[in-house]
Amino acid sequence: MEKKSRPFHWAQPSRPSIPRSTSVFLTEAVPMTCDGFGSFRSGPPLHAALPAFCLLALLAGVTAAAAESGEGRHRVRELGITVGQYDPGPLNAITDVAGVTVGHTTLIRGEGPLKPGEGPVRTGVTVVIPRGDVWHNKVAAGAFVLNGTGEMTGVSWIAESGFLEYPVALTNTLNVPRVANGVISWMIRKYPEIGISDDTLTPVVAECDDGRLNDIQGRHVSEQDVMAALDNAAGGPVPEGAVGAGTGMVSYGFKGGIGTASRSLPSGEGGYTVGVLVNANHGRRSELLVTGVPVGRLYEVPPPLAQPVHPGLSEGSIIIVIATDAPLDGRQLTRLTKRAALGLARTGSTGRHGSGDFILAFSTANVIPHYPKEPTYSLTHLADTYLNPLFTATVEATEEAILNALTMATTVVGRDGHRVEAIDLDRLKTLVGRGR
Repeated sequence: MEKKSRPFHWAQPSRPSIPRSTSVFLTEAVPMTCDGFGSFRSGPPLHAALPAFCLLALLAGVTAAAAESGEGRHRVRELGITVGQYDPGPLNAITDVAGVTVGHTTLIRGEGPLKPGEGPVRTGVTVVIPRGDVWHNKVAAGAFVLNGTGEMTGVSWIAESGFLEYPVALTNTLNVPRVANGVISWMIRKYPEIGISDDTLTPVVAECDDGRLNDIQGRHVSEQDVMAALDNAAGGPVPEGAVGAGTGMVSYGFKGGIGTASRSLPSGEGGYTVGVLVNANHGRRSELLVTGVPVGRLYEVPPPLAQPVHPGLSEGSIIIVIATDAPLDGRQLTRLTKRAALGLARTGSTGRHGSGDFILAFSTANVIPHYPKEPTYSLTHLADTYLNPLFTATVEATEEAILNALTMATTVVGRDGHRVEAIDLDRLKTLVGRGR
């Protein structure tokens, strides 16, 4: 008899710069508390919020789940699979771009039959903050919609102005309004003159549908959850897989979610850094390519629940956020976003009719003042003829970020017992090795 699966487990990501001293990966960017009834929710940092008995129960549950899976999770490069020609940055993450921070709030609660509005809950929010005071020191930005079956709010103003002036938030489809409220509340707390003597704002919130695993009608991500993710956003290594907005996502018939990667150009090509973060919830099993190898077709046939519940209606989505320290303007950053679509295609996606594929890019190189004191101000601008290395870096980092989302995700059991398996890393290595 098959063992009853736990809803999730946290596996310590393997990073060259981080000792793997424990099977539990909890950071202050993913604050969680335990209510004593098997429910996990955002809150204060774990060490401050949990009584000893609750912490022990959490550790025991995580350890048991990890033992049941029988494997740790690794990033694709750690599996010996190299994507592209350029080297990654030190963290191989969007946070390799100086000043960029990322935060998650992960909500996992309940199991069993779906009770609309109550649970089970497998969802969350992920935020990307371009710099510390992005309201007063705006960043150049551009956006591109590859396929518009979905939503990324705020892109009209980005297209009109050419800049970004607040954090970017990722969540599930029906939670967009509440997450937008959370961003607005956080911004008003930080800048209390907004809407009084200062400008108003139209926050950037991008969504994917996690309804295969999550009680999406419940809209369980609250304003407080969003503000916690923003308050705890940090640089350094970025948790990946089934965390934050990626908790309930499915990609290529496997468990998907958050992934990140970066590229560092050599000094002869500018020495710039490009970082990418994705929320991967797209693609069908048969489409998956890994460095050109048709892994999806070589893998076994997926269970029905790993595919769209209603073919043609729910075909997933992907959100791609690009950061760079290259001095690009909004027009050039829009060109960069279109190259990210090529990285997406290199993993097998064809931008299906029902997929919402939204891409946003920003540059931290220049500061666009909130209210310029003078009629003109100076910006450094990279000539278009020097863009090619950045285009290539964007393609490569996007491809690798998507693959990291797959290899770092863990198996999740959601509503109605729906189980979506993480890709088997040993099988992945074998298939890629055979295909070379």
